[in-house]
Amino acid sequence: MSARIAIESTAARFVGRLSRATGRGGGTTIPGKLVWKLDPGALDLLAARLPTGAALVSATNGKTTTTAMASSILSPLHRLAWNHSGANLASGVTSTLLAARDAELGLLEVDEFTLPEVVRRVRPRVVCLGNLFRDQLDRYGELEHIAERWQAAVAELPAETTLAVNADDPLVASLAEGRPGAIRFGVDDPSHARPSLQHASDSKYCVRCGAPYRYDAAYVGHLGAYRCDACGHARPPLDVAAREIVSHGLDGASFSLEAPAGAAPVRLTLPGLYNVYNALAAASLAFALGATLDDVVTGLERFRAAFGRFERFAAGDRRVLLLLVKNPAGANEAILTLVEGGVPPTLVVALNDRIADGRDVSWIWDVDFEPLLERAGRIVASGERAAELALRFTYAGFPQERLEVVPALEKALDRGLELTDAGGELVVLPTYTAMLSLRAIAAERGLARPYWEQAP
Repeated sequence: MSARIAIESTAARFVGRLSRATGRGGGTTIPGKLVWKLDPGALDLLAARLPTGAALVSATNGKTTTTAMASSILSPLHRLAWNHSGANLASGVTSTLLAARDAELGLLEVDEFTLPEVVRRVRPRVVCLGNLFRDQLDRYGELEHIAERWQAAVAELPAETTLAVNADDPLVASLAEGRPGAIRFGVDDPSHARPSLQHASDSKYCVRCGAPYRYDAAYVGHLGAYRCDACGHARPPLDVAAREIVSHGLDGASFSLEAPAGAAPVRLTLPGLYNVYNALAAASLAFALGATLDDVVTGLERFRAAFGRFERFAAGDRRVLLLLVKNPAGANEAILTLVEGGVPPTLVVALNDRIADGRDVSWIWDVDFEPLLERAGRIVASGERAAELALRFTYAGFPQERLEVVPALEKALDRGLELTDAGGELVVLPTYTAMLSLRAIAAERGLARPYWEQAP
């Protein structure tokens, strides 16, 4: 490392230690922000010193969980530089590489808009692309805009870079067309398919000719087995697949993981088809890095939830379950999981509209809240846009006498716990910044560790 980078790194780490000493999580990104401002080329040099290279993970939904699953598989095999706090912009990636001075392999979650910049600088060994859903339209624009940026990034990848893509997502699968060595993963179990696409599904039209796709199986949003009758474009054959999927309610899911190396049963502690997709993405990334089938199965089965993503913690004689929701596709899957596993009597739903959430909250009208509302006893609407949530629930027919509006998150959490019977579980569905605030409240009360202190 050059003397200039060494000086910049030392200064940045010092600033980060000061930030963490004050109890602020910004210490996870401040070092990288400082170095990024001083010398954007530092990221290139930091990535180049990794002996076994770097693997990048990006997606609209599930990139934090996928990367955490990959860490569970790979951490016994490599010393990792992993941005486990979820700091996935260029500054967060830089901070991660600054902090992990003895790392062998970079395992980096990357924001979908930031991916092209990080690809250019890191020159990764593996890139895993999970899905593209409508999310934060005020920041990202339409799906096609992100897909075009990803296409440009993939075109710049070195020939030796392995690309792993979700074959069940038409836009994502198309990025691997004509690329040798690509790994295509997906779900193949029609017993878990929906009878039709949900109304909020995104990629309904052929990426080649624009005609509507016909789905033989629709699993999560627009993810599934698709075919265009007009031009013949269809889901490609799967290299890594989940078959024989069994739901265990809120206790998890099991499936047969099938790959070129063989097949093996996997039992996840996280529920829902979307977590099966996350596991397939993590498995594909790990296979690309040389992990064995046994490595993958062992890592997936020991994995526990990433912070805020189906994370549980005790609050006295009650439990709290945090389940992040941030766009229609993700929220619909969370709701389906709760409905299948049993909706608790009391729910807290928290909606913020900060930059990281997206200023436009109209997406809540595309979420299928109705199956949840039919079964819930009481709901506490919270967050900066609690009133809009309450209006959405009222229009859906939820009785006003069972609906409370408590904008302050701490008060809403306390009210939810008060309404939850001893020994019971309070389910909280927050958007991203609301989730971070709720975790900070839990950390201040000693119920959970701050996310930036969790062990990689």
